[in-house]
Amino acid sequence: MIIEIKNLVKRYDELTALNHLNLVVEKGEILGLLGPNGSGKSTSINCMLSLLSYDKGEINLFGQPMRPDQYEIKRKIGVVPQEIAVFDELTVRENINYFCGLYIQDSALCKKYVEEAIQLVGLEDFTKFVPSKLSGGLKRRLNIACGIAHKPELIFLDEPTVAVDPQSRNKILESIRQLNQQGATIVYTTHYMEEVELLCNRIVIIDQGQVIAEGTKESLKQMIGTNEKLVIEVPMLPANAQQELNQIAGVADIFYDQINLTISTTKLKETLIATLDFFAKNDLHYGAIHTQEITLNDVFLEITGKELRD
Repeated sequence: MIIEIKNLVKRYDELTALNHLNLVVEKGEILGLLGPNGSGKSTSINCMLSLLSYDKGEINLFGQPMRPDQYEIKRKIGVVPQEIAVFDELTVRENINYFCGLYIQDSALCKKYVEEAIQLVGLEDFTKFVPSKLSGGLKRRLNIACGIAHKPELIFLDEPTVAVDPQSRNKILESIRQLNQQGATIVYTTHYMEEVELLCNRIVIIDQGQVIAEGTKESLKQMIGTNEKLVIEVPMLPANAQQELNQIAGVADIFYDQINLTISTTKLKETLIATLDFFAKNDLHYGAIHTQEITLNDVFLEITGKELRD
């Protein structure tokens, strides 16, 4: 395995940021590390990178204990932070060359790696630009290139697609797949659940410093006990109707936005028949009807709660 964390505890005075966290990441995985704000994601990563001390527990990377002086291990790691971490006075090529050169001493090999990183993220036409002349999406792609140019075996990607256009997001996700295909193990954090569904082999959800769920996207969806959503266009639904509909066998949750009635259910056919029967008996008019599969976003909200977090 690439990462093994055992009973990791990190406290800030009275606050317990990590509460006996256990985590394993196998070689070749793209692991989605998810959690609400303040759940402990960033703290756990900073502990893994030896950027933070911790109170208790073990962290092993590549089968060895991780410590601040483990420089050989650190050479195998690439970090792409959420914040853009490049030098404004250097060009795209100079930035990538600088970060690659921190790990690769052979100048010819470093040059080769820089070119490959430029091609990977699609920055061939922007190598002489300084960051201030790049769009938000291009800056994100530069940020990734700087973090992975030295060909690390383990890559931490923290919200790499925040506030980028669809084209740049597509290119970034494509680049991440390529890195994984080339052998990199990836720990991926994001609030975009559709990206996790597209990319990740396995998902870990943490909250209050603990792992509260883990598995494939399919196994996590099975955990919440709802299989599909029934969506019905209902222009005027009486306030008491939702309570009555909620009593139908198989109904797990109901949401009404003044236009569409969304019913999460484990018994789609029975729920549909009973709902339409209810509409007929109460002379309620409805329009289009369609179904939706449960998404990872539904799972995340069910497991971590729907209340707002700071």
